[in-house]
Amino acid sequence: MATRFNNLLSIRPQILSAKVYDGISADESFQNKTLRPIIKLQHDLFVAVFKNYVVKHKGVFYDLTLEAKLDYISNAIQKDIKFRNSLKGMIIGQFTVDEYELYIKNSSALNKRMMAIVKERLIQSVQLFSSPEYLQNI
Repeated sequence: MATRFNNLLSIRPQILSAKVYDGISADESFQNKTLRPIIKLQHDLFVAVFKNYVVKHKGVFYDLTLEAKLDYISNAIQKDIKFRNSLKGMIIGQFTVDEYELYIKNSSALNKRMMAIVKERLIQSVQLFSSPEYLQNI
């Protein structure tokens, strides 16, 4: 019988560049073994959630310069606590019980790592937010 543990681990992508070796910190090891694969797995969901966030905030994002769009993404993740907590929940919900127990030991530092990775992925995907979807369908 398949367990939640096995199912969660089996759907995560492998990230060959995310190395784990002797001498790295426990936080960096957790980041590379757990956070990066989960965030990569959830990337399409994060893109959809951010698109919804922009629409819910009157679409002002679409009128910004590229630099301002990058700042908008950063500010949304850093300053909008509700949005930030939603993103964290999408990641934490993919943890195994053992991973969650490791996470709660240093959640503050790991939250910073999580949000930094998500922010970087959204910034790298800024071209996906180039025009409002509701205008594309007209």
